Amino acid sequence: MSTYLKCWVNGELQATLSVADRGLHYGDGLFETMAVVEGAIPFWPRHLKRLRQGCARLGIEGLTPDRVLGDEIVQVCTGQERAIAKLIVTRGTGDRGYRSPSPQGAPTRILSLAPWPDHVDRVRRTGARLRYCDTTVSRHPTLAGIKHLNRLEQVLARQEWDSDFDEGLMCDNHGLVIEGTMSNLFAVSQGAIMTPDLSQCGVAGIVRNWVMEQAQAMEIPLEIGGVDPHRLTHADEIFVTNSIIGIVPVRQLADRDYLSGTTTKKFIDQFPY
Repeated sequence: MSTYLKCWVNGELQATLSVADRGLHYGDGLFETMAVVEGAIPFWPRHLKRLRQGCARLGIEGLTPDRVLGDEIVQVCTGQERAIAKLIVTRGTGDRGYRSPSPQGAPTRILSLAPWPDHVDRVRRTGARLRYCDTTVSRHPTLAGIKHLNRLEQVLARQEWDSDFDEGLMCDNHGLVIEGTMSNLFAVSQGAIMTPDLSQCGVAGIVRNWVMEQAQAMEIPLEIGGVDPHRLTHADEIFVTNSIIGIVPVRQLADRDYLSGTTTKKFIDQFPY
């Protein structure tokens, strides 16, 4: 049974699309998962910017103008106290084969609304329990940073546990921690924060970028680089981020327990929702 409240395809209230859509055949597209809070999406400009950057990277042309997308977002969010909006953009329909249609037709946009998940309030209150995943993240600098539709690595990683943990950390084939299956990672050591380098793989999250901006504004030292499990074991604090959970302290990773410390709290206190 679907958990979606409503779905719009190319601006029309419906839940069907062409079987020739390249998003279905090849994962040829991008998506944004966004928090709806009190009838609006707090980070909508950031989501839109990342979406357009991803379209440019993949060469998806003809995305709907900002004004039209904004109007559709307003329509979806109006009257919603808390919900999740998801916007998918594919290259549209095409014939068989990997080669992009020439000329390209109009992209397909799918906008859906889903209920706010119950677990968000719990993990914000209690902290998250994390594990390491056996499934790794492939290095692909061309796709690094963008939120493309190819998520099979995350699907396989998420199948590794049931309900004992809230999130799983994924490493690359060099053993460096890159991200969670659905979140970005920060560690705190002696008041400074570090986060994995995403130039080779991983998703550059909206809240991750917000945290880095806040760190600069609050003059908190920030390191972007290689993070291996050893560094996390010896970190003072760890927290994970995404657009739905916001900023969540980690209370357990593998065999070690962590406290939600003062540095993590500084970011939580500044977070807008």
